[in-house]
Amino acid sequence: MPIRPAVLFCVFHLLLEAPAWATDTVVAIGASNTSGFGIGETAAYPARLEALLRGCGLDVRVVNAGIWFDTTNGMLGRIDRDVPDGTRAVILQPGGNDRRFFVSRKQRAANVEAMQARLAARRIPSLVYDPVFPPEAYQWDGIHLTAERHGIIAAELAPRVAGLLFPGRSRKDRGCGG
Repeated sequence: MPIRPAVLFCVFHLLLEAPAWATDTVVAIGASNTSGFGIGETAAYPARLEALLRGCGLDVRVVNAGIWFDTTNGMLGRIDRDVPDGTRAVILQPGGNDRRFFVSRKQRAANVEAMQARLAARRIPSLVYDPVFPPEAYQWDGIHLTAERHGIIAAELAPRVAGLLFPGRSRKDRGCGG
């Protein structure tokens, strides 16, 4: 019995759509610490966060959009390109390059606010992760975070990101951090 064209079209359509249904995408925007400078991308917090969220039973892909030497000016300039339609949540990690490359505190704050506003206009929730770290959190250069610290960041972010993905559910119901 021959396969009807309408059946083929439906199967083809379902196959094309399946990845969009199956995985929630989270994008981590930042500079060299987001990218995993000195430890590698697989040891950086975005990859470790993805592993933690998947371990909690969430079908999540965390995209590492960290670029060495980037400032909040650069992040703002690429936010629309690096956060594709369909992204479920964004982590903004402004980092310390603004100080190094003479971006004022006022401009930094305006850039972060503008990134959050652009994402909100697209109905993409975001969180800013910008803590002050103790000296032992850094590698030999005093700038880039250790692999251990990336693990700590992933653990801190897991329940917060799960909350962005599932805002109406309790911590226990959404799988992570409860």
